[in-house]
Amino acid sequence: QVQLVESGGGLVQAGGSLKLSCAASGSRISSYVMGWYRQAPGKQRELVATIATGGSTNYADSVKGRFTISRDNAKNTVYLQMNSLKSEDTAVYYCNAIRTTFGQTYNNWGQGTPVTVSS
Repeated sequence: QVQLVESGGGLVQAGGSLKLSCAASGSRISSYVMGWYRQAPGKQRELVATIATGGSTNYADSVKGRFTISRDNAKNTVYLQMNSLKSEDTAVYYCNAIRTTFGQTYNNWGQGTPVTVSS
């Protein structure tokens, strides 16, 4: 199993930028699909972005062109660069690591880091 710790959240004005980090321990992330999800107050958790083991990325339509997910397997860390932030980006952001090996799925979550965008 992999343990995930997010950092980098905080308060930012609309139009500003933040960079979130997700540091992993206990296992190398090179074999995991990594992702960022978010949950706004009163709403369900939703996908923000994922990055596959080979580096291909996928984004929610709401963040395309503004957010960039990246991974540094040597540092065992995943990042989410968030630009042109909007008030609707306010949420707790969670890091996720998932892999399937021999039919067994390992799905790991961090504790989350809050992001507040003031308008």
